[in-house]
Amino acid sequence: QVQLVESGGGLVQPGGSLRLSCAASISIFRITTMSWYRQAPEKQRTLVAQFFIDGTTNVTDSVKGRFTISRDNDKNAVILQMNSLKPEDTAVYYCYAKLLPWVAGSDKVYWGQGPQVTVSS
Repeated sequence: QVQLVESGGGLVQPGGSLRLSCAASISIFRITTMSWYRQAPEKQRTLVAQFFIDGTTNVTDSVKGRFTISRDNDKNAVILQMNSLKPEDTAVYYCYAKLLPWVAGSDKVYWGQGPQVTVSS
């Protein structure tokens, strides 16, 4: 089993910044993709950003230029830096991990517990 432990989140005013961290219980080099998703009330969970094992990233258009995703190899973590936050960014943010196919437990995908991010004045 792989555990994903998230930190960060909270309440921030529009235009502010927050930083989310997701630390895995295994080496990050055993994980092919670590991503952030978000789910607003009464809406479906949607992709925000991805970090691939080769170091490439993908950020969804709605947050491009405001959010960045990075990796901390020493902490086996991915970081989502969120700047210029808007009220429509309010959601529960979930960390996601998919393992390399030869790693034990790779038949599943893994989710974090989901910190709340609220953008409001």
